[in-house]
Amino acid sequence: MADDMTQKPFLGFSRSASGRNWRMRPADSDVTRAHIQSLGLSEPLARALASREILPDQGESFLNPTLRALFPDPSSFMDMDQAATAILDALQAGESIHVFADYDVDGASSAALLVRWFRHLGAELPIYVPDRMKEGYGPSAPAFDRLKASGADLVITVDCGAAANEAVAHATDIGLKVVVIDHHMMREEPPKCLAVVNPNRPGCTSGQGNLAAAGVVFVLLAALNREGRQRGLFAATPEPDIRQWLDLAAMGAICDVTRLTGFNRALASLGLKSMSGWNNPGLAALMKVAGAELGEAKSQTVGFVLGPRINAGGRIGRSDLGASLLSTQDAREADMLARELDELNRARRDVEADVTEQAIRMVEATGAHQDESACVLVAGEDWHPGVVGIVAGRLRERWRKPVVVVGLDPVTGTGKGSGRSQQGMNLGRAVQKAWEEGVLIAGGGHAMAAGLTVATDNLEILRAFLNDALSGEQEAAQALDWVEIDALIDARSATRDLFESFEKLAPYGPANPEPVFAFEHIQVREPMAMNGGHVRCRLAGPDGASVRAIAWRCADLPLGRMLLSGQGGLCVSGRLKADDWNGRRGVQLEIEDVADPRMGA
Repeated sequence: MADDMTQKPFLGFSRSASGRNWRMRPADSDVTRAHIQSLGLSEPLARALASREILPDQGESFLNPTLRALFPDPSSFMDMDQAATAILDALQAGESIHVFADYDVDGASSAALLVRWFRHLGAELPIYVPDRMKEGYGPSAPAFDRLKASGADLVITVDCGAAANEAVAHATDIGLKVVVIDHHMMREEPPKCLAVVNPNRPGCTSGQGNLAAAGVVFVLLAALNREGRQRGLFAATPEPDIRQWLDLAAMGAICDVTRLTGFNRALASLGLKSMSGWNNPGLAALMKVAGAELGEAKSQTVGFVLGPRINAGGRIGRSDLGASLLSTQDAREADMLARELDELNRARRDVEADVTEQAIRMVEATGAHQDESACVLVAGEDWHPGVVGIVAGRLRERWRKPVVVVGLDPVTGTGKGSGRSQQGMNLGRAVQKAWEEGVLIAGGGHAMAAGLTVATDNLEILRAFLNDALSGEQEAAQALDWVEIDALIDARSATRDLFESFEKLAPYGPANPEPVFAFEHIQVREPMAMNGGHVRCRLAGPDGASVRAIAWRCADLPLGRMLLSGQGGLCVSGRLKADDWNGRRGVQLEIEDVADPRMGA
């Protein structure tokens, strides 16, 4: 049974700067004690492990995951054996095999995994990535026509294709063989092709639905090795050791924000260790142009340094840049591609900042962020489709409700939009329903994110439809919107040793959130507003001990104003980060929220 204190508001205040209550993360006390006894952990760390629903017999494999213990049987994936057979049949017959990839990090990583496996066997695998602006998402009939005309015999789609029934049917009609490797939700009836491998396919019993596409491709490589051994394929050429490409599997798992549990956690954890050797020329070049040190790779390295730059090609540039960078073995080519992606990322940031500023002004002028509406929808002309999803995420963080951002094209009279949701509110289902009822030209997604195409004349109808569809979920979502605390500490205890002890829980992601620490009786010292709307300060406890801290993009929000006032007696929550500036080997707190207990419970 969870501790009683976990079900109550934390520290006696009613609301915080973000408008949320705080609580200790629920944890089973018996499981906590078992982790202390079996793993020798401190009580706070054992409690954090228990709060992530890691049972006593799972603790060791969670903290020290291995492929040997967690690798699934490839045959447990529906159609995996058929996929391996079809691919090796084509390879041994000398047929032309191409990979069709999505334009995000997961798609690029998936394509690069296949390219490297084929290259090990002396075969080159051409990559086709659709242009986001001209072709949209996923396979299409025209794309398959181009692949057929280029001489392709077999196309392997990665991170897409599971719902492309019509396009895949067209490929079959023109004599093009297709194998689909995907992880997205799909229809009951799969595309008709040689194989559809997807752990989220209805009827698949692999139990690996949390994998990104790169994880599914990694299992496919194991299946290809197994089938290759049976055929004697490696008599003259050594069998590929797929562990050398774990870094690419980790890229997909982390950047696609998948649940890092079980085998998927092993891919992420071991992949980061593999990445730390920086043997992939593309990743090493990208770190260099970003001005980052080639040290130990962490999930933050992937999520905030590498991922955005790889994604920039698909968002506002050439869609195949990311896959090309991750595939190349040529250091000079890697450097050239990395520089191009870095420049595109700089441009993407400028475009994103401009759209974000416009969107905030428009919404705040109407008051839609403060009223009782369940969802915020904002649209503007010529907003780049490649950044509307990022902007929606920024605004959702700001206003704590689902946000849909639409870029309007005055020439076509349509808009392309992307939405990000709040926990407990299923935006994808609402968008799907809007499409089914004719409000949208196209639309789909999952609980936390969705994409759509809408006629400009239907914007107000869409706004009303989404608010109506989501209104019944507001109360439940607000009940879920806690700041969940892993440990209550003081400023003196916020040390590098504490940070490193909790790093045993890394890598972080859904189902394993980064630990949040809370501080009481804090005085804000030396607050300073920085470029970008960030606020830097020191947080001092009653005994005078202090910790460096920063709060991102908040200077114009209640959180930023509370910090900049320099007041004392506050409660502060946040995440500890390593601070190695000038060799200091310390920590810095990234502030999540601030509350004044004097406001009362």
